[in-house]
Amino acid sequence: MRNWILLSMMFFELFLMVYCLARKSNHVPAGYLCAFLSLLLLIATGWLLLFPKVEPIATTGDFQVGHLVDYYTDQQRVETYRNDGKKRELPVAFWYPKNYSRTQKLPLVLFSHGSFGMKESNETLFRELASHGYIVCSIDHTYQCFSTRLSDGKKVRLSGQFMKEVSVDEPKKKPKQSLVNFEKWMTIRTDDLNFVLDTILEKSKEGDSAVPIFDSIDRSRICVMGHSLGGSAALGIGRQRKDIAAVISLEAPFLCDIRGVDGNGQFIFDQSEYPVPVLNVYSDATWSHLDEWKQYDENVRLLKMSSSRFQNIHFSGVGHFSLTDLSLTSPFLTMIFDGGNPKEQAQTTLKKINRACLAFLEEQMK
Repeated sequence: MRNWILLSMMFFELFLMVYCLARKSNHVPAGYLCAFLSLLLLIATGWLLLFPKVEPIATTGDFQVGHLVDYYTDQQRVETYRNDGKKRELPVAFWYPKNYSRTQKLPLVLFSHGSFGMKESNETLFRELASHGYIVCSIDHTYQCFSTRLSDGKKVRLSGQFMKEVSVDEPKKKPKQSLVNFEKWMTIRTDDLNFVLDTILEKSKEGDSAVPIFDSIDRSRICVMGHSLGGSAALGIGRQRKDIAAVISLEAPFLCDIRGVDGNGQFIFDQSEYPVPVLNVYSDATWSHLDEWKQYDENVRLLKMSSSRFQNIHFSGVGHFSLTDLSLTSPFLTMIFDGGNPKEQAQTTLKKINRACLAFLEEQMK
């Protein structure tokens, strides 16, 4: 109801502005003032529609949550989406429990956002985990995120090249081209995740870090998590490293497991057993299409397995972006991107995600 009221107000304000400008009799200071005020109202109403004021969801854990941002530069890699030879820099954000006993070891969760997301995309989940004693690190995958700011203060937007690659990708019609895209994206993402994780572990070992409790990280309890494209990268890290205890994928295919395309245009997947426990979370956006979309063949195989190591949850009545905090900060944009209104409030869905992820982590890592 709120969205429809605001949309109606915007149409009226737009009509009023056009009316003030169109009538010749209004081409006087009062008429131009009317048009200007109508424009201001239109902008203000549009902002309220896109970004309503919301209160953050309260955490349920025993700890207060600390937050800070740091910047890591990979001296071994040149930035893919630039031509000036600069090294790849990754802004990273941390959420961690305050006043935690230094004698205890803390599990680490590393997060990778979706194609056009940001490191704050699932902050509700990050804060909840930190309140229960987890250190959470979320990465801005530079030029693959909507917007970020580098250590020199420069604001970096989403790469037009990357946006084009994603927008024209058609796995069903052009699987070989999709495989090229998958390999490129997954190489960038998994290299980012490996570099950030190695950097954190090295800083933890040295005891010299911007994060106050790095020296409390438990190296035997590391989870990699991600949404959409970031979830695919997290699933890839679960295969690549021996120090990963669990993986959580918020609606993502096993893109790193694709080894080729057969003569019938079907993806060929790695057939070896996935080595670590996985929680796969789905919305209506993919649930009914898993058998159709061949990049999800590995997901279907795990769905059919009877194993406590591979858990699958379907949140019905919501779409892909409802699995992120966009559903909280901009319900209207979420409705547009997901193709319709979710059947339950954003707070309800996000709390369910919090509980599911926390329960899985507690089972697998504590």
